[in-house]
Order: sequence, then structure tokens, then C-alpha cells
Amino acid sequence: MTPASLKDRLRETALAEGFAEMGICRPDAIPEAAGRLATYVEEGRHGQMGWMEERMHWRGDPAALWPEARSVIMLAEAYTPRHDPLEVLGHPDRAAISVYAHGRDYHDLVKKRLKRVGRWLLEQLPEEQIKVFVDTAPVMEKPLAQAAGLGWQGKHTNLLGRTVGNWVFLGAIFTTAELPVDAPAREKCGSCTRCLDICPTRAFPAPFQLDARRCISYLTIEHKGPVPEEFREALGNRIYGCDDCLAVCPWNKFAQDATEMRYFGKVDAPPLADLARLDDAAFREMFSGSPIKRIGRDRFLRNVAYAIGNSGDPGLLPTARDLAAEPDPVLAEAGQWAVRRLEGQGDGASSLS
Repeated sequence: MTPASLKDRLRETALAEGFAEMGICRPDAIPEAAGRLATYVEEGRHGQMGWMEERMHWRGDPAALWPEARSVIMLAEAYTPRHDPLEVLGHPDRAAISVYAHGRDYHDLVKKRLKRVGRWLLEQLPEEQIKVFVDTAPVMEKPLAQAAGLGWQGKHTNLLGRTVGNWVFLGAIFTTAELPVDAPAREKCGSCTRCLDICPTRAFPAPFQLDARRCISYLTIEHKGPVPEEFREALGNRIYGCDDCLAVCPWNKFAQDATEMRYFGKVDAPPLADLARLDDAAFREMFSGSPIKRIGRDRFLRNVAYAIGNSGDPGLLPTARDLAAEPDPVLAEAGQWAVRRLEGQGDGASSLS
């Protein structure tokens, strides 16, 4: 096979595995990424995500991660929701959970597909080697995906594209094989600011910039300890992640349907009262195989407590009191905050309102 025909067959293999799009770039295709990452960390916008700083050299320079690599195959898998994820925000007694966490953990499913695509490549080129990465290694997937032509990082800093929208998981196959590369994608957000305007916590200090310390996804998933009070009201009923900026992007008219149904159905919009009753064993059972499991029961219920406090439902006051009596001090404080909100003690005002 010629290099071009090998690439065509590789793409056919990837699409047959369920990926929505594929592109290829060189490991050194994002020389500007290291500087952007350094500035981001220096300004403290990564919050408590210390791993970004600890492995910054590798993250900012993919060529340093595996010097023998000659090509990076970037793949996007769609998890496009089957309904408007913003609808649940109108039901404050139910939990709003980010679409990506409604079903099985994407890390496992995407990695298995990557390995199968990689094995096919090695069958054609047995003298070459591969390494696969899905989000857990120091790889800047979004800049690499843009360099590989899959799309561009929008004003919300997430990847979006003409053929995939922005509801995608990204995976990378590094290989020693030298494959034909794709032209990088150009930014096409134009004058649109929908993603910036809808952000409940004003987490975007400027277009194409994110301050994770203000982002609801960060606050509900990565942030340990109490969520700063100035953001609690803005959380609403979002207890794990936030999809607002993704959901309003007009490029989603090009989003492909998800082909993997295991990304859906495990949880959707469960009642807050039901979640608040979960002990550790029930939490682990309910979220077995889910990305939600990794934050642990107490941090999860911390978020549930904030949502209960924002519900305006006095019927949830006994539930809030139960959470206020929890032994974990962070969870108990969140429960106490919810009790005060539901009892109407203090103005409960947010500095964002």
C-alpha cells in the first residue's frame, strides 16, 4: 500500500470501530502549546489540578513524551445527547449531571477502540510501534486534534468542528510510523459568544480562555473542600459537571449521533432526595463503571447538598438536615448551608447575581 492508501484504510477502520472522525499530525505540530500552558499555570487558573504543573514539560511538548514517535493519530468519538441537556435545569428537585457521565466511563470504551485501531495498523506495519492515550496521560488532546484537522478550540476552549460539533471524546495513537498528515483546522467561531454569555459563573475571562477555578465542571469534580460561597447559588442543580457552553454552540447542527449506547442510560436526572440517601456502598453500586465514582461519595453528596439548598423546596429540608449531620466536615458544612437556604436564614445571596 502507498502511504495515502494506508491512511485511507486506517480511517475506514477507525470509522468502522465507531469513531466519528480521524486526523493525523506530527508530535511537534503544536509548538505554541507549551507557552500557553505555562501562562495558564503561572496565573493559577488550573486551581487544584496540580498534575498539570507537575508534568507540564511532557504536556506542552508531545515530542518529549515519546521521542521515537513520528505521527499522532487523533480520533474523535461522538457522545451527542439525545435530548437537550439544559432541560433538567428547569427541574430544581432533580440532579443535572453532565452528559458525558450518564453512562459508562469513556476512558475504558475509547481506549479499547484505540487499541483495536492500533492493532490493525501494526498488522500492516509490524516493524512499527504504538502507544494509546485517553485523557489520563500528559497529552494536550485538543491542540493536537486541531493540528490534525478535526476541529478547533472554540471560545469555550473545547474542541468543535464542522463534521463533529463539540460533543466528542478525544483519543490519541502515537506511532513510530511516518504517516501523511492533515491540514490543521482554522477557527471559525466568528462573532458568536453564546458559550461565553451562558456561563453561570463567568468562567471565561476572555474568548478562548478558561479560568478553571470558576468553572462548574471543575468545582463539582476536581475541587476538593468547600466550594466558595460566591459560586454556590450559580451551581443550581448541577451536581457533576456542566454542559451549558457545549449545549448552546451552533456548530452542533453538524454533530454526529453517538454510536455507543453505553454512554447513556445509567443515570439521567435522578431526584436529589434519592441521591442524598446513598451510603458509600449504595454510591459505589449505583456508579460502578461510571466516571462519577472517582470523586467519592462525600464530595458527590457535597454537590447534592448545594443543589438541595438551591432547590427552593422546603420538602427537602429534612434531607438537608441529615446531610448537615454527616461526619465529613465539608459535606456537613454544605448540608448546613442548604438548611440555612431552605429555612430562609440569611439572604443566601450570590456575588454573581
